[in-house]
Amino acid sequence: MKAENRAVYMNHNTHLLQLEEYMYPLVDLEQPNTFRNLFPYDEIPKIAFNDRTVPHHMPDDIWITDTTFRDGQQSRAPYTTEQIVTIFDHLHRLGGPRGKIRACEFFLYDKKDRLAVEKCMARGYRFPQVTSWIRASKKDFELVKSMGMRETGILVSCSDYHIYYKMHMTRRQAMEHYLGIVKECLEMGISPRCHLEDITRSDIYGYVIPFCLELMKLRDQYGIPIKIRACDTMGYGVNYPGAVIPRSVPGIIYGLMIHSGVPSELIEWHGHNDFYKAVTNSTTAWLYGASGVNCSLFGIGERTGNTPLEAMVFEYAQIRGTLDGMDTTVITELAEYYEKSIGYKIPPRTPFVGKSFNITRAGIHADGLLKNEEIYNIFDTEKFLKRPAEVMISNTSGLAGIAHWVNRHYDVPADTVIDKHSDLVKGIKAWVDTQYENGRVTVIANEELLDVCRDAMGELGMHLEPKE
Repeated sequence: MKAENRAVYMNHNTHLLQLEEYMYPLVDLEQPNTFRNLFPYDEIPKIAFNDRTVPHHMPDDIWITDTTFRDGQQSRAPYTTEQIVTIFDHLHRLGGPRGKIRACEFFLYDKKDRLAVEKCMARGYRFPQVTSWIRASKKDFELVKSMGMRETGILVSCSDYHIYYKMHMTRRQAMEHYLGIVKECLEMGISPRCHLEDITRSDIYGYVIPFCLELMKLRDQYGIPIKIRACDTMGYGVNYPGAVIPRSVPGIIYGLMIHSGVPSELIEWHGHNDFYKAVTNSTTAWLYGASGVNCSLFGIGERTGNTPLEAMVFEYAQIRGTLDGMDTTVITELAEYYEKSIGYKIPPRTPFVGKSFNITRAGIHADGLLKNEEIYNIFDTEKFLKRPAEVMISNTSGLAGIAHWVNRHYDVPADTVIDKHSDLVKGIKAWVDTQYENGRVTVIANEELLDVCRDAMGELGMHLEPKE
């Protein structure tokens, strides 16, 4: 296309007319480009910079999608149908009336999977939308359609690692193969969600953008949305300004949006946590133009896991200044359900859901909590998670820690708050000190302290009722 014929359009984020000068044809290669300068397998991967930056492009609307029943289920024992439906109900409540948990994806491989899909669809919720993930075959497309589903995920691996080494194709052969699959899906009237596997090791401008340009042509031809899921399969993505592609999350989103013409509402980020960057990269994808981020509950997923869904709920609130109706107390309910009913043990220091995430053991911290909870608690965790700030009693807790523990675990009248100088607290502290002087090395369980408190109150002629 000649430069004089390329469209000038208004960028509604910058309110400036924009003209992109370059077109990006497919660069077919006889040998794969595996970016050995960035990914030398016998060394730690490298993060390089060229200081080319792109602008923030926060979409008007952003949301979360869920892969708990797909990618999350690939790394653990399969959920029962009842468990899936229960979790799905909780996700519906968590997402709130505006459907901030926009969709859940499901396998359709066996009868149990399909029964779970049928039961979730029978709930009649607008959100989360029930979507699928299938093998790219006409038989599977027919299955999706027969179940009344409007959208399905399709694997379209995009790095040369996959194209040349796994599929034994060239880039052109892979593109033609994938476009044929997408056309079959569109012919069925189903909206395809193209999972660009391993995008952070792919040739963005030599393959990904030319491929997505062709996908957008099919979208216009059929009048059916084609979603692009950018999959950071190995967790190589980075959010640093000026980092080079393919590791740059801002660069990838910018390329998809500006050079491939994929609108924000059709771009979704799917991250993994191999380098501890899943949450940051997902937020970065939002900031630079992706409307969707794909997550799993508690980050459960292959290898190091996916982006934790609960983390992105609080990321959303921080960058938008509102929860937009999301009910965060459901997060605690889900954590309790996983531990008590499913038998999944959440690591105790996991943010927002671990048993110790807002518990302090240090006496100086406990003293701060006693004076003003805001000093050592991230926000009102009792309001948003039904989890009040707690103190775990050990040899480092001090008088303040014990006083805080008593006030949290007993119905203490507001006008008679137990302070660290009370005889009750001093008596308990003496017992605690004796425990550790005699060689104890473990923290003291709440049940133990309740017994000690009861005895100490009896000696002082006091009576307080424990909270349930």
